Amino acid sequence: MSGEEHSPTNPSDATEAAEAKEAKAPHTADREPTSEEEREAPDSPSPETAAHYQEMAERGARVKGEGELP
Repeated sequence: MSGEEHSPTNPSDATEAAEAKEAKAPHTADREPTSEEEREAPDSPSPETAAHYQEMAERGARVKGEGELP
């Protein structure tokens, strides 16, 4: 942080009501993918992505405590 102090905000009743309504709303896609999007979507991750995922999963499994740095 830059050292500036920030005071907490007090959301209005309307804001709190809108947030509560949104939290209870179903979270679904706004539409189905188009046929073009379906064709272009990869069936599996790239080898680089898969290797990175595996590395991060193994690193996470070895963490001994919260916030440990590599």
